[in-house]
Amino acid sequence: MLKKYPDDLWLSRSWTTRERRVGEDPDAYAFKTREEFEARIAAGGFLEYADFLGNYYGTPTPTPPPNRDLILEIDVQGARQVLEVVDSPLLIFLQAPSADEQRSRLERRGDPPERVQERVAKAAEEASAGAELGAIVLINNEVSDTADAIYDVIKKHRQ
Repeated sequence: MLKKYPDDLWLSRSWTTRERRVGEDPDAYAFKTREEFEARIAAGGFLEYADFLGNYYGTPTPTPPPNRDLILEIDVQGARQVLEVVDSPLLIFLQAPSADEQRSRLERRGDPPERVQERVAKAAEEASAGAELGAIVLINNEVSDTADAIYDVIKKHRQ
């Protein structure tokens, strides 16, 4: 989506304290130590952050280029925080087609079995929370189709 619409969208790069997965793009996150992350929290340097399954994830206070929509990849905890400080954000909740498919995707990317189990259980909680927040729910069957669907929602929201 970002490659197709580089003049319209800007992705904020999240920070995390988790270890980088084998084969994961080093630019997927800004990988930080717990101490670095907590220092940024203390300095008020995050739009939102959360402890998710034992690791911090957060969005540094973003500064997108002019005339671009800011895209955040956040969880439900982060969405709640954004709702407190951003006027009328567009929330889109991406959901796997099924728990079995989510499990399979997590296993393929190399998550250990205990993390897969935790994430699948957490997804069920987050699905209901996303709906409570008024998020638009999209089923992530195929990445390219989902990216197009997200962009369509963004275009409609702009209007």
